[in-house]
Amino acid sequence: MSSELTVGYRAVDGLRIRYADSDGPASPHLVLTSPWPGSLHAFDPIWPRLSGIARLLAIDLPGFGRSERRADLLSPMAMSRFLVRILQEWDLPDPHLICPGLGTPAALFAAAGHPGRIRSLVIGGGAAAWPPQAGRTLEEMIDAPDGGAARPQDRAAEAARYLRSYPGELPLLAGLLPQVFTPVQIIAGRNDPVVPVADAEFLHARLPNSRLDVLGTGHLACEEAPGRYAAIINAWINGGYLTGNTGMGRT
Repeated sequence: MSSELTVGYRAVDGLRIRYADSDGPASPHLVLTSPWPGSLHAFDPIWPRLSGIARLLAIDLPGFGRSERRADLLSPMAMSRFLVRILQEWDLPDPHLICPGLGTPAALFAAAGHPGRIRSLVIGGGAAAWPPQAGRTLEEMIDAPDGGAARPQDRAAEAARYLRSYPGELPLLAGLLPQVFTPVQIIAGRNDPVVPVADAEFLHARLPNSRLDVLGTGHLACEEAPGRYAAIINAWINGGYLTGNTGMGRT
C-alpha cells in the first residue's frame, strides 16, 4: 500500500491513460477523476488521508491532465461511458466514484445509465445544473464558439470543448436526476466564484438520495480544505452512504 501518489500509464480503449493506484485493501474501492484545469495530482493532499482506509485509483480522464484525448469523448455522456470502461478495465465491481469538477456530470450520467454498478458518488463544483448555475467566466466558456481547430496544440482549448457540449447534454441530465437512486455526496465551496453553491443546491434538490456539505472554500475544495474534504469522504464510505437520508451540512 502506498501513501504517496505515484503515477503510471495504461492503455484503455486505445488511449494512453495516466493513473495512480494505491494498491491498498481490496475493499472499498475509490475511483477519483481529476478536476480541470488540474490533474490527478490535485488529490496529493488527500491521498495519504484516504489510502489507509481504501484502495485508491486516480485517473486523468481523456483530454485532461496527461491522458491522451479523443474528440468523441469530450462530452459528459461520452465520458460517462469511458468511466464505466475504466471500472471494467480495473475489474472494480461496485466502487465509490470521487468526481469533482468536470467529472461531476459524467459521474451522474454513469449512475443514471448503470443502476447498481456504482456504490456511491462524491461530486461537486462541476456546473451540472441546467439552466447553468455558473460564474460568468465559466458561462462564457460554455457559450463560446468552438475554437479548438484554431489552436490544435493547446490542450486547454481542446478540453474546453467538453464545456461546450453542456447546452446539449445538461438538460437531459436534469431530467434524469430524480431517477438516480445511487447515494450521492455533494461537496461545494461556499466562496466558489466558478461554480456557485446554487449548482450544488440544484442537484441536492433533485437527487432522491443525496447529502450536501458546503465548505468555507473557493473552487478547489479538495486542495483548500483537504482535511475536511477527506473526513467527509471517510464518513461517507464508512456507512454514511447507507443511511438513505438526505441532509445538509455547513462547515
